[in-house]
Amino acid sequence: MKRILIANRGEIAVRIARAAADAGLVSLAVYAGADRDAVHAAVADEAYLLAGETVADTYLDRGQLLAVAASANADAVHPGYGFLSEDADFAQAVLDAGLVWIGPPPSAIRQLGDKVSARAIARRAGAPLVAGTLQPISDADEAVGFAREHGLPIAIKAVHGGGGRGLKVVRDLSSIPELFASAVREATAAFGYGECFVERYLDRPRHVETQCLADRHGAVVVVSTRDCTLQRRHQKVVEEAPAPFLTAAQDAELRRASKAILAAAGYVGAGTCEFLVGADGTLSFLEVNTRLQVEHPVSEEVTGIDLVREMFRLADGEAIGYDDPPVRGHAIEFRINGEDPGRGFVPAPGTVACFDPPAGPGVRLDAGVRAGSVVSPVFDSLLAKLVVTGADRQQALQRARRALAEFRVDGVATLLPFHRAVVEDPAFTDSPFRVHTGWIENDFDNRIEPVIPEEPPASPQPRQVVVVEVNGRRVEVAMPAIRPAPTAAAPRPPARRPAGSRPAASSSTTLLSPMQGTVVRLAVAEGDRVQPGQLIAVLEAMKMEQPLPAQRAGTVKDLRVAVGTPVAAGGVVCEITD
Repeated sequence: MKRILIANRGEIAVRIARAAADAGLVSLAVYAGADRDAVHAAVADEAYLLAGETVADTYLDRGQLLAVAASANADAVHPGYGFLSEDADFAQAVLDAGLVWIGPPPSAIRQLGDKVSARAIARRAGAPLVAGTLQPISDADEAVGFAREHGLPIAIKAVHGGGGRGLKVVRDLSSIPELFASAVREATAAFGYGECFVERYLDRPRHVETQCLADRHGAVVVVSTRDCTLQRRHQKVVEEAPAPFLTAAQDAELRRASKAILAAAGYVGAGTCEFLVGADGTLSFLEVNTRLQVEHPVSEEVTGIDLVREMFRLADGEAIGYDDPPVRGHAIEFRINGEDPGRGFVPAPGTVACFDPPAGPGVRLDAGVRAGSVVSPVFDSLLAKLVVTGADRQQALQRARRALAEFRVDGVATLLPFHRAVVEDPAFTDSPFRVHTGWIENDFDNRIEPVIPEEPPASPQPRQVVVVEVNGRRVEVAMPAIRPAPTAAAPRPPARRPAGSRPAASSSTTLLSPMQGTVVRLAVAEGDRVQPGQLIAVLEAMKMEQPLPAQRAGTVKDLRVAVGTPVAAGGVVCEITD
């Protein structure tokens, strides 16, 4: 391999481009129109525009990505995570085009990326499992039948999903139709497939996983364990390696089961086996992520192994050449997402006015933004990852407190206030910790001040096309349109209001949108009578759905939105009058 097309964006595209540079390889980035000025497009050796503006017609367009690979003379494709990273058809198309696929074989992706098939493999490998459907379900009625047979709670999960998208926890039978429909919508929007299955849901579990590598010669190693229990909306926000507070027997079983599952699937490359640990210590296989994980840096920091460069080697057919590596120290990763933890972690797109990261011993930053970057509501909310390493967990936490205090991001709301709170919370810091996968929503004493939504972000700066000649060759160059210098003041940091206060409204009857997004479901009509907490609409932003409930009892009037309508943060949805 010499020229690697990175079929992704954001911080992971930056991460892969840097690994390619370290390995003496040429990195080829792709970017949608909204990402013209993105960091990943500037860091790569070469960057190519994808026609289109939405996820579906850019980063999910298999044909266009392959066309770029051909025109750029790429000889390999690295998919990163998300998008097409677990798409077996895309992997096969890359191979059919004569390119190297830097990932597992398409057959392994099909077997393990399909969570129903993965459960069957895990069962044959003797991995611990909770009860679940053997095939995808066709409608909500099947989920109701499963719940009546096995009891509540249950989880409705996207067959081809990941990262918490397309995952809904059901605690009462009446909510199954709505949650099933929501899971299908989320999975279709994020992955292009809406199939779902159902399994028993373990209450208050920990989430642990194994970072694995496998080669073409049959070797499988576990690089490290990780704990990813701190989640909101079933998406991880804090991860650490090695997974703390496991018994020797649990650690051994995680490693044994992971190796057996990947060997049975004929796996090659980097992959992650995920498990739940019940309150009684019981292990249960969850899924296999057939790609590089967002949280891979913590495994790198405690082993000294560059997982992206290992993926290059394994894709080239080299042997791993070592057993499970020794682990030294402890690393914790904090996801810096564009979300407002003071308003229920709602997505918060906007323009980054200031991005001033920390430094010092044990501090690593993987970032996909810089000052001036525009955080679009169309894409994922992850801006950067702060990784802090210490000699042990206590030192890692000490360094994390200092690094988080130094970190400053202005212009958009981020998870930084939450991270600063959680590293002081005894439930997370004490030994053993008392957090679980639903801790943030159910047990966290959230006193974080919400950010006051500002005016909707300005329209993108207009661009103009200029024709230039380079060595006699005609080239069209897109550049910002020339316009008078702005007179407006520089972007201000988002203001915060006292914790517990509500956004200002034109009157108490006005229902406002808590975030910028698009309406994907409207649950009421003009004139409907509603009760407090009743669903009015469902908004989608940054690949996640957010229900919008009624703030009071009354009659719906002046309904200003419909399915497909974009809504600004603080925008009026409707009036609910007496």
